Amino acid sequence: MIVRENDNRIDDLELAILANFEPLDCPVSHTFTNNMYIREIFMPAGSLITSKIHKTEHPYTVSYGKVAVSIDNGEWLEITAPYTGITTPGTRRVLYIIEDCIWTTYHNFDGMSSSYNELSEEEKNKIVEKIEEKILEPHINYLTGTNMNIEYRDLLNNQKETL
Repeated sequence: MIVRENDNRIDDLELAILANFEPLDCPVSHTFTNNMYIREIFMPAGSLITSKIHKTEHPYTVSYGKVAVSIDNGEWLEITAPYTGITTPGTRRVLYIIEDCIWTTYHNFDGMSSSYNELSEEEKNKIVEKIEEKILEPHINYLTGTNMNIEYRDLLNNQKETL
């Protein structure tokens, strides 16, 4: 397990976001090639977002928009597309989306196949869950005692069901 110094501060922020704002649905698309998983997320301007904790080193690209990023509670950096960077293991980000933004990550993953792109969304989501177990560090928010990523996903799903 990755031990990090600033998680409590970011956990505080996550809880404040959940308590004060409607859940934000940031569409994510999943693309597969042979031995690679590609995850693309759209984040609307004005959003404040916390990331999951990454276990792996992998490239990312901001292909559209502008975002202010603080990595592990460090200095704020402004990234304007086009931009490519490298995520290091243990990274957890806070992002303020200045302009609508598209952020894409690329993960080497043995066994991936281009044929997965033809699967149903439900089947893709099962594959993505297995991938996330390997590329994301589990994290329990110290205030809620829950995995906020799962809690937030459940909130979004419940919100969609009531519409």
